[in-house]
Amino acid sequence: MVFDTLHLAIIVFLVAATIFAISPLAIAALIAPRNRGGDFQVPFECGIRPLGRAWDHHSFNYHIYALIFLAFDVDILYLYPVGVAYRSIPGWLPLWELSFFLFFVLLAVIYFQAKGVFQWTRRIES
Repeated sequence: MVFDTLHLAIIVFLVAATIFAISPLAIAALIAPRNRGGDFQVPFECGIRPLGRAWDHHSFNYHIYALIFLAFDVDILYLYPVGVAYRSIPGWLPLWELSFFLFFVLLAVIYFQAKGVFQWTRRIES
């Protein structure tokens, strides 16, 4: 194997990329404030200090519900470009492809409903 300018360019770009990725972390570690007391540990939302137990942890179901929402939101987001692109394709093939996609999205909704994922369980206080 002969070492030529292409290999040199790859090595230079790998070193530059590594430095580019690590330098912000190193700079932040060097100049970041070291104070950890007072209001640094208080959750902050829209400039309003939390009252009472407003910042307790959510149930695990909340996070699962949010992830499922994002998954279906992204699936539905694909429908607009498909509708725009399929308008110019003649025949019934675009309808069948779109129906096939929507069938699996509906199948996923039915599965999650059967598993009880959409049922919001209340947290039991101890």
